[in-house]
Amino acid sequence: MDGFDNFDQFRGQNRNVIRVFSAVIRDISRERNTTFVTISYNNCRECPSSSGSVRLVVNQDTDIRDERGRNMRAGELQRGMTVDASFSSAMTRSNPPQAQAFSIRVTRRADQTLTTTGRILEVNTRNNFILILRNQNPSSAVRFNITPNTVILDLFGRRTGLSSLRAGFRVRVEHASFMTASIPPQTTAFIVQIIR
Repeated sequence: MDGFDNFDQFRGQNRNVIRVFSAVIRDISRERNTTFVTISYNNCRECPSSSGSVRLVVNQDTDIRDERGRNMRAGELQRGMTVDASFSSAMTRSNPPQAQAFSIRVTRRADQTLTTTGRILEVNTRNNFILILRNQNPSSAVRFNITPNTVILDLFGRRTGLSSLRAGFRVRVEHASFMTASIPPQTTAFIVQIIR
């Protein structure tokens, strides 16, 4: 039984609940007894904001479950996990908006990741990759393959697409820990964040 079923049985059918599926945990912070989990998602018709992100307020009332439906603590959540979440439609007007989380269900664990920062040398929307220079040396180039699951975020943390990236942008890329032995080396990008 998933957390959504538990929530509906506990609270009844509530039209003030928003549900998102296959969201990615982008950031986690903690203050006292509250955990703040920022998620990015696609295609949420119920969401009042088109930002593609929400900062969830997670506390002792939030039902958190792993892939097998077992209880989890908020401290076990990690960046890069894929989750289904239900949260209040009452949101702050901040960027990203903030809302109380009712349930979080992990659907996929975070892959082993590394982080690379550099400047975009090339954006290839036809073959879905970006080429990054980690420093001024051309031999520092890495090709990051963009998949349908790759989360691309603008400077303000809003979800965007590959076509909005440009050569010269400085980005931080969370990516798989393996790289091919090719020149340039290649790997899969999980999160691409435009930075200053």
